[in-house]
Amino acid sequence: MRERSVKNNYKADFPLLKNSDLIYLDSAATSQKPQCVIDAVTNYYQSQNANVHRALYGLGEATTAKYEQARKHVADFINANQDEVIFTKGTTQGLNWVANGFAQSILKPGDEILISIEEHHSNLVPWQIIAKKTGAKLVYVYLTPNLEFDYDDYEAKLNSKTKIVALHHMSNVLGNILDLSKIAKLAHSFGAYLVVDGAQAAAHTEIDVQKFDCDFYAFSGHKMLGPMGIGVLFGKKNLLNQMTPVEYGGEMISEVSQQSVSFKSAPLKFEAGTQNVAGAIGLDTAINYLKQVGISNVKALDYELCKYARSRLEEIGGVSIYGEANNGIISFNLDGIHPHDVVSFLDVDKLCLRAGHHCAEPLMNYLKIPACLRASFYIYNDFSDIDTLVKSLSKIKEFFGK
Repeated sequence: MRERSVKNNYKADFPLLKNSDLIYLDSAATSQKPQCVIDAVTNYYQSQNANVHRALYGLGEATTAKYEQARKHVADFINANQDEVIFTKGTTQGLNWVANGFAQSILKPGDEILISIEEHHSNLVPWQIIAKKTGAKLVYVYLTPNLEFDYDDYEAKLNSKTKIVALHHMSNVLGNILDLSKIAKLAHSFGAYLVVDGAQAAAHTEIDVQKFDCDFYAFSGHKMLGPMGIGVLFGKKNLLNQMTPVEYGGEMISEVSQQSVSFKSAPLKFEAGTQNVAGAIGLDTAINYLKQVGISNVKALDYELCKYARSRLEEIGGVSIYGEANNGIISFNLDGIHPHDVVSFLDVDKLCLRAGHHCAEPLMNYLKIPACLRASFYIYNDFSDIDTLVKSLSKIKEFFGK
């Protein structure tokens, strides 16, 4: 096995993978958690557990400070203002909040919502529903012959009727990373708002919402080494002031009487009820871990792993690879063998891969395939994991006579 230029000593930080023969290649679904994140969540429940923004006693005030510190660190991570960062349970919730709390109020019959054919269902279905509610029309941007986002098609379909552009930052199937600054400039020239699904990108590339000039950006903690059940929605302050909450309850309230209510300013007006404080603290710890690793190192390792995986997959033959991006994701099929069968055989060799439509069924139809395999890499993977994958795939091809 050839030497990597990026040294990978990270696997030892992950208790599920350390001293294990399990090979985890499904980080696009959820990443594994380093010990420091697990410890941060455990420590919160053992020594910091209190509700935030409520108690006047010392423990409650200290916990509130930790929670707001996490918000500040998230804001720094994405280059936003602290009052533009809302904690959610994940990307899906954030996108639904924008669709229902913001877009629904500005859309009218005949308006257009522009999305791409490679969107995850979480950035597709909410817009389908809002389009039906408002009479707006859903318009799709398609792909180039090499399965990249078609910027010419995007520009051609933007017009005065376009009110919302809702796009991924990084595709969860093809791994494409979009030029958000270019996309935002064009969208804003027509008066449209840009809503970004950053679920995959947050783990693999830099996020700078000011540089991108996106209007909303949503991402999840669990795909970037953080806990499940915590996510972030960024929104420009003036837009959050316009946006209405879609959930109501305690702590978001400024004043309430028997017949009326007024809300606090963003972000608290969107954080009704008891929040996932442990999740926010765990996400804060995950961000700090990623900063120590360095996103540039993550990107370099993504590239090297993908390039190596492509070359090894091509060696065994009879493999269809979808797209050309090298950002930590490779989707492929073994010709003539259903991906569900393949992944079941891989499981016997303790290889964890995803098989299916990856919550991107319109993309599968566009590619004219029922499903595909997806190997998604992260900092705890190395070339030996890919060698084991290829060896197992070769055995499967032999078993099926392919």
